[in-house]
Amino acid sequence: MPRGRYSLHDPHDHTPLAEEHFHCAPGPSGWRYVSQLTAPDGAHRGSVDLALDDLGRPIRLELHAGGWQVRGAALDGVTWVRTDPAGLEATEGNVPAHAFTGTSPAFLVATARLLRLTPSSSATRVRLVALTDPVLAPRTVDQSWALIDRDAHATDNGPLLVDEYQVTALDTGERHSVHIAGDVVLSAPGIELEDLQTPPSTFP
Repeated sequence: MPRGRYSLHDPHDHTPLAEEHFHCAPGPSGWRYVSQLTAPDGAHRGSVDLALDDLGRPIRLELHAGGWQVRGAALDGVTWVRTDPAGLEATEGNVPAHAFTGTSPAFLVATARLLRLTPSSSATRVRLVALTDPVLAPRTVDQSWALIDRDAHATDNGPLLVDEYQVTALDTGERHSVHIAGDVVLSAPGIELEDLQTPPSTFP
């Protein structure tokens, strides 16, 4: 069960945004990721609880940020309920999309798990519902993912496979790289792995 800490920053000006303390693990029915976020001043900023089935689809998502809450799952596309900080209003949403995304590294692992690309695969288009900080506002985005490299790195626990993905935002054409080993993001725009107490899990 990997445990560790990511630092999150603005990918443009590198302003520190939060630290995300996480643990995650594959299970008999899929994969689960749980984390707590703290702001640079140490204040609690939110939490992530994401569970995938064995095909990589989100079977349960619960996000908290700025007093807002989103609960969602893959149902007729993706379906969610967003609740305001006062708890007085709950807004339902549904989009014919594949999964969710957001600032947490969990969503990058989840998308990679959903697509199951190989180095010989062509770029694959995926539609996601982005839940953006600080109020978890939903926005539909289209991306293209391609697995452009897979390297084995020697470690004390045997070879560690690191996948490099090229992710393209189809509305702007902006491209960036994401490096993932098992169920841990090693690097991505706005994300740095600062501490990892146990090795990444390998998916069957």
